[in-house]
Order: sequence, then structure tokens, then C-alpha cells
Amino acid sequence: MSMAGLGLIAGMALGFAGYFGGFGAFLLVAALGAVGYVAGRFLEGDLEPGDFFRPRERSERRR
Repeated sequence: MSMAGLGLIAGMALGFAGYFGGFGAFLLVAALGAVGYVAGRFLEGDLEPGDFFRPRERSERRR
């Protein structure tokens, strides 16, 4: 399935949740969709757990 098709399905799910369940349901569906997306990227091997927990690199050190 193309990315456009997946975006269409996700948009329709968010629209139904917002219409029938209100704004709280809309936010819940959006948050669970984001969690599912990240979990899918982990399972595909595109992300590693360390990608979220690496320390930031500083361009200049303050002393």
C-alpha cells in the first residue's frame, strides 16, 4: 500500500474519532497512531532505541 493510501486511512480514522468521540478521542487515536508508527519503525529496523536517548552534541562547550 502506498504512503498516500495509508495517510488516507489514518486521516479517516482520525476524522471518525473526532466526529463520534470528540476531541479527546481524536487525541487518543492520534497518540496511539504515533506509538504504532514508532513501533513499526523499530520492527522494520529503521530505528534503534539509542536514537532517542543519545546525548546532544554541543558545538561549543561552555566553561
